[in-house]
Amino acid sequence: MHLSPPPSAGRMLLAAAVATATALATTGPVTAAPPNTLSSNDDRQKQYAAAAAEYGVPQNVLLGVSYLESRWDAHPGQPSTSGGYGPMHLTDAAHVLALPRSAHVGEDEDPRGDDSRPLTLDPATTAAPAREKPLPTASLQTLDAAATLTGLDAQKLRTDPAANIRGGAALLAAYQKALGGPVGAGTDAAAWYGAVARYSGADTSDAAAAFADEVYDQLGQGATRTTDDGQRVTMAATAARPDRGVLSRLGLRHAQRPDGLECPVRLACEWIPAPYEQLSADPGDYGNHDLGNRPKQQKIEYIVIHDTEGYFDPSVDLVKRADYLGWHYTLRSADGYVAQHIKAKDVGWHAGNWYVNAKSIGLEHEGFAGNGAWYTEAMYRSSAKLVRYLAQKFGIPLDRQHIIGHDNVPGITAAAVGGMHWDPGPYWDWSHYFDLMKAPFRTLGTARTGLVTIDPDVTTNRPAFVGCNQQPPGVPTPTPPAEPCPSHGSSAVLLRTAPSADAPLVNDLGLRPDGTPDTMYISDHGARASAGQTYAVAGRQGDWTAIWYLGQKAWFHNPTKAPTAKWSTGFVVTPRPGRATVPVYGRAYPEQAAYPDTIPYQAISPLQYTFAAGQRYAVGGVLPGEYYRAVSFDGSAPGDRTVVRGKNRYVQVQFGHRIMFVNLDDVLILPSPVGAPR
Repeated sequence: MHLSPPPSAGRMLLAAAVATATALATTGPVTAAPPNTLSSNDDRQKQYAAAAAEYGVPQNVLLGVSYLESRWDAHPGQPSTSGGYGPMHLTDAAHVLALPRSAHVGEDEDPRGDDSRPLTLDPATTAAPAREKPLPTASLQTLDAAATLTGLDAQKLRTDPAANIRGGAALLAAYQKALGGPVGAGTDAAAWYGAVARYSGADTSDAAAAFADEVYDQLGQGATRTTDDGQRVTMAATAARPDRGVLSRLGLRHAQRPDGLECPVRLACEWIPAPYEQLSADPGDYGNHDLGNRPKQQKIEYIVIHDTEGYFDPSVDLVKRADYLGWHYTLRSADGYVAQHIKAKDVGWHAGNWYVNAKSIGLEHEGFAGNGAWYTEAMYRSSAKLVRYLAQKFGIPLDRQHIIGHDNVPGITAAAVGGMHWDPGPYWDWSHYFDLMKAPFRTLGTARTGLVTIDPDVTTNRPAFVGCNQQPPGVPTPTPPAEPCPSHGSSAVLLRTAPSADAPLVNDLGLRPDGTPDTMYISDHGARASAGQTYAVAGRQGDWTAIWYLGQKAWFHNPTKAPTAKWSTGFVVTPRPGRATVPVYGRAYPEQAAYPDTIPYQAISPLQYTFAAGQRYAVGGVLPGEYYRAVSFDGSAPGDRTVVRGKNRYVQVQFGHRIMFVNLDDVLILPSPVGAPR
C-alpha cells in the first residue's frame, strides 16, 4: 500500500517543528555537540547518561522515550516498519522508500475468499501501491533534523547506537526549547511531557498524549532488560506527575471519536470509515465489506493480525476506496495511533478465507513482513491493548488458536493454499505481544505430557533467512541465490526432516506440490512453527523434538539448557479406529442438507494434506459448521445475510503453520498423552 495522501494540517505543524529543531542547532539554545567520544562498543547505559548530560535531558526521560520506541534495542542499520533507526527510532523514510517491498494484494487474488462469489480487484488498483510512493512527512524524517543538531552524518545515525542516542537526545532538547520548557539533566521529568508527546510524531493530540502517557507509565514502573546486542540497561522507577496542559501548545488536531467507537478509552483511536457502496446497477457489485450482525448472529472467533506492506497514510487511503477491500483497524508504527474503519458487527474482506472473514476482526499494522524491518514498541502496545479490549468484549480467548496471523489463515481449497499470505512474518514478536496482553505463554506440562508450545528467545533465535529485499509473488526458487537477510531475532523455529541441523527442511505440499523441501526464503514459511503455537509431540532425540506437522514428523532444535519450546498439556485429535486417513479442511462449512432451497450449497473441499492414523494434532476448539450468506448490497438476494448451520461439527487443529479443520465425526478427541514418544 503506497498511495500518497495530501499532507494534513497536523503533519504540516510537525514539519514546522522539525524545522524549528534544526534551526535551534545553529541559533544556540541547544548545546553544540562536541566530537563523538563514545563508540558503539561502550556500555549502553553510559551512552544514555552521556547523551542526556550533553543535551540537558533528564536521563530517565531519554531512557523512557527510547524504551517505548525500541525497548533499547539497536537493530543496527535496520529500519523499523515506519522507517525508524536505532534505539531512539530516528526516522528516515526517504531512505527506506528505496528498499524493495511487495504489494499488499496481488493480481488475481481474492481477499474475500468466497468461491461462490469470487472477488478480483482491478489490476490497476492492486498495482498502485507498488508504483506510487508517499512523500516523507516530518514525523517520518527526523533523522535529518538529528543530523543537523549533532553534526553527525545520516549513515552513522542509522548504524551507530551511541550516535543514534545522541540524535534522539538532541531532538528532545530541541522540542523542549521550542515549547519554552526548562532544559537540563537535573530538571524535573514531569516538565518534559510536551517534548515527549512531540517526539511521537503524532498528528493528533490524543495520539501524542497516549504516547507520552505510555512513556510516563513506564517511568513509574522502571525497567531492566538485555538488548538485542547484549547490552544490559536499567531505568529506575521514577514517579512523575506531568502537566498535560502543554499538549494544547503542540497545535495538533483532535481525532474524530464518535459514540460507538470500538476502542479502549486510553487508546488513541479515530473513526475513518470504510465505504459500503454499490458500484454499478448490479446489486452484487459493491464494496468494500459486508454488513452483518455479529456477535448476535454469528460468534466472532478470531482476531487476525496483518501488516500493511506499506505506510500508514497510503494504506488508510486504500481502505477508504469502495472498489478495494476493507478491514476493521489500521495501526500506525511510530506512535501506535489506531484508525477504525469497520464496526465489529460487520464482515471485512481481509483474510482471503470467507469462513475466517465471517468470524473474525482484521487488524492491519503499518509495516513490512520481509524486508528486515522491525515493529515498534509503541505499535505493539497499542495493538495489545486493542486486542485485549476486543477479546474481552466478544469473548475471544487470548491464545494462538484465536489470535492468529494472516499467515495462519488456511486456504479455502487446495488450489488456494499457495496464494495465501505470510504476514506479519517471522519477525513479529508473538511472545512479547502476548506478554503485553497479560496472557503470557505459560504452560504446566512436562516432557511426558505430549504437547509442546513454541516459544524461542527472540533475541537469540536468528534463523538465516534470505531474500528480504527480493520478494516476488508465489513461492520463489531464487536464481541467482537470494541475498542473506540482516541478522534479526525471530519468533519462528525451523522444522527439519531429521534431528540434525544438516537435514533438509520439511515439505509443505501446498507450496511445493513436487515434494521438494521448503527453503530459507523469507516468504517460504511452510517449514516453520511460530511462538505460541502448540503441537503434538511425535518424538525426541537428544536436543531435538519432533512434532506432527502437515502429515509428517518435523524436527526442531530444542536443547534443555536453551529450550525453544515449553512442554504443554491439553487435548489432541487422532483418526477414529478403522480410519487410515481423514480429510483436512480450510473452512468449516455445513453439510449439504443444511442449506435451504434459497441458498446454493457450498462444497466442502478437502485440502491436499494427509492426516493418517497414528498422528496427533493439538485441538484449538470445537466449532459448528457455518456459512454466512452475503452476496448483495441491499440484502435482496434470496437468503442473503443469514447464517446456515448444520449438524456437522468441526475441530480446529494446529495442522501446520496454519490452523485447519477436521470433521468431529472423523476423529477422537483425547487428553494429551502422559508419556510422550521417545
